Amino acid sequence: RTFKKKRNPRKMRWTKAFRKAAGKELTVDNSFEFEKRRNEPVKYQRELWNKTVDAMKRVEEIKQKRQARFIMNRLKKSKELQKAEDIKEVKQNIHLLRAPHAG
Repeated sequence: RTFKKKRNPRKMRWTKAFRKAAGKELTVDNSFEFEKRRNEPVKYQRELWNKTVDAMKRVEEIKQKRQARFIMNRLKKSKELQKAEDIKEVKQNIHLLRAPHAG
């Protein structure tokens, strides 16, 4: 439906194109090279087939780890900013935390 309305996928927040353009997902990674199409067919060999399937599983594991690390690095920046903001708020409202003077 949105395709027929000619909406720009980089502006639709739920699309992969938006997430990559906004830096929320990995865009450049060597593990994406394995997903490219190959134009030249390869003769079937059982051993090669088994190695390829094992390699695909391994590549998927590596990709998941890299994506998780990428997300954690993004969240780390946010945590630092939040901590600085919290410290600033405490400094501004320190009178609410200190006990009133006795007497």
